[in-house]
Amino acid sequence: MVLSSITRQIGRTVDGVTHAVTAPFSDTVIRLGVTGLSRAGKTVFITSLVANLMDRGRMHQLAAAADGRIETAYLQPQPDDTLPRFEYEKHLGELTAPDPVWPEGTRHISELRLSLRVRPTGMLAGLQGTRTVHLDIVDYPGEWLLDLGLMDQSYAEWSAAALSRAERRPGGTAFLEALSSVDASGTLDEPVAGRLAALFTEHLAACRQAGFSDCTPGRFLLPGDLAGSPVLTFAPLPAGRHPRGSLGREFERRFDSYKRHVVRPFFEDHFSKMDRQIVLVDVLGAIHAGPRAVADLKTTMADILGAFRPGRNAFLSRIFQGRRVEKILFAATKADHLHHTQHAQLTAIAKALLREAKDRADFAGARTEALSVASLRTTVEDTREHAGTTLHVVKGRLLDTGKQAAFYPGKLPDDPQHLLSPAMAGQDSWLDADYGIMRFAPARLTLKPGDGPPHIRLDRAAQFLFGDKL
Repeated sequence: MVLSSITRQIGRTVDGVTHAVTAPFSDTVIRLGVTGLSRAGKTVFITSLVANLMDRGRMHQLAAAADGRIETAYLQPQPDDTLPRFEYEKHLGELTAPDPVWPEGTRHISELRLSLRVRPTGMLAGLQGTRTVHLDIVDYPGEWLLDLGLMDQSYAEWSAAALSRAERRPGGTAFLEALSSVDASGTLDEPVAGRLAALFTEHLAACRQAGFSDCTPGRFLLPGDLAGSPVLTFAPLPAGRHPRGSLGREFERRFDSYKRHVVRPFFEDHFSKMDRQIVLVDVLGAIHAGPRAVADLKTTMADILGAFRPGRNAFLSRIFQGRRVEKILFAATKADHLHHTQHAQLTAIAKALLREAKDRADFAGARTEALSVASLRTTVEDTREHAGTTLHVVKGRLLDTGKQAAFYPGKLPDDPQHLLSPAMAGQDSWLDADYGIMRFAPARLTLKPGDGPPHIRLDRAAQFLFGDKL
């Protein structure tokens, strides 16, 4: 294990030196990580971004597109032969079909390479020919990113935190009741271990469904080919003495194995190679779920930012080997569920959720930003009169019924602290407001030649993430 780790570090160092030497004479490569928690819209974001880079009629705020310097964009085979290809064509077909549907969400890591032919700008523009910029998009579940926090924790520390959360979160009661009848110091019994792991997984799934963000270990919810394996068959246990051969000792061993064989390889083999990163966040979903979900999202976003701060622990410092993610964008998704008059408030709330973490973090030059976006616009705006008041609403096709409906989600506060203060105080509900949420289906599209799918600020997100490289 030590030898293989040293070998990977040497390989990354050689790659870095090689890139530094050859960069002036080779194509530009941007490795963009796309992540977010479940239902934040990663698959739709990538699909719409690629479609809008290939047909750039709606990308006015991406400078290279607005200036006409992107001559063409085309898909190429990805550089990593061991990663699944992101199924762009399938997902675009689902979103642009006569009866469009949302594509299936991200359940594993995948990659796509989009190459752009770009005319140079500046004083030497007339002396240089068109160059190629490769955008390597890596899609991975946000739950995997949150697992980074486990690397700094012992099994006892993780168990104490997980059990504390279970006491006040959905599904926790059933797990804790089952746990109360188990002797963790007794001999390992695999059926008992499997039952505890299953109940803990159900608890995590219920938390995620209720809008909570910090649901680790992430692979419990997205097991893939690890389903049923011992590395996913453990659960938190109360502190105590766990002799050799006991359930508690085996759960501790499996927790350590999860970190060693599941968490560490992802960060060493993939995460450490990212140049730019976007984290998609369902801020509206958390607001709808209530103050506790907003407080959890605030903590989760701070934990995610910690994943881009190599100095915080020796593990990150080793895998980055001097590399840094240069830009990090937190995007509050589903902006189309609000009238544009409330977009500024949504962006302000996203920035406020990041503020504390940004203030105390040292990102070694990395730029961070927050933005409200809609990767695929599903609604149109309208106004309605209600009780003598004009309401700014959005109209769209309901996912469950297919019928058109107008929706007013409630008025977001101009001051984000009106949400954050009750959230951090641990209130169970909003005392003076009611925030709704609606599940819209994709709108039926009729696209003009040269236009990608309609969106909100996708071009601004692209400009921040990689516009400087174009």
